[in-house]
Amino acid sequence: MNKKILVAAMGLTLLGSAAVLAQGQPAAPQKPMTFFIASTVPGTGNLGGIAGADRICQNLAMGAGAGNHTWHAYMSQQAQGNEPAVNARGRIGQGPWYNAKGVLVASNVGDLHGDNLRDRNNIQKTVALDEKGNVVKGFGDMPNEHDMMTGSDPEGRAYPAGLDTTCNNWTSDGADHKTMLGHSDRSGGGNTSWNSAHLSRSCSKADLIATGGAGHFYCFAIN
Repeated sequence: MNKKILVAAMGLTLLGSAAVLAQGQPAAPQKPMTFFIASTVPGTGNLGGIAGADRICQNLAMGAGAGNHTWHAYMSQQAQGNEPAVNARGRIGQGPWYNAKGVLVASNVGDLHGDNLRDRNNIQKTVALDEKGNVVKGFGDMPNEHDMMTGSDPEGRAYPAGLDTTCNNWTSDGADHKTMLGHSDRSGGGNTSWNSAHLSRSCSKADLIATGGAGHFYCFAIN
C-alpha cells in the first residue's frame, strides 16, 4: 500500500476514535443555583428587617435543595438611629452566580453592577428565574410582577438617610413608606435598571401590586 494512503487512513481512524470517545464523555455537571428571585414572599415591605428577608431566601433555597449555601437578600439598609447603612452589593458574596438552570447571571460584583462596563450582567426575563426555575411575570404579562424590592441605588448602595427607600428598613407595610424597585425583566416604564428603576407608591401589598410587583426580591448565595 502507498505510504501516503496508509498515513491518511491511520489519521482518519484516529480522528474517528477521538470522535467516538468524545461522544461517550458525560456532559459537564450543571452549575449549582446561587441566584434566584424569591417566589413566596409576604407581599409587603414588612419582612422582619433585612435579617427576615435573608431567612426567606434561606428557607426557599432549602426547599429547592440549595440549602448548603448561605443566602442573603439583595437589599440595602439605610442609616437609622443606631442602625448603620448597609449596601446590598457588600452582602452577597463575590460570585459567580448561576440561576436554577445553571445559566450564568454575573461573574462578580463589578460585572453585576456595571462598575467597569455597563450591562455586564445577564439579568433579564429568561434568566432571572425563581428558585424553582420558573420565569417571573414581566412587562406585558398579566399580572406584571417584575418590580423587585432592593432599596438600592444603581451601584447597589444604600440611599442617604432622609427619603425612605427601604420600607423603614424592611419593617413597614404602611402607606407612608416607600422602597426602591428594580425591573427583573429590564423593561417597562422607560427604565431598564434591574436594581433601581423607580420608587414604589408605598410599602403596602396593594401599592406594590399597583406599580407592577408582588413584593418579590433577589436572593444571592454568598458562598
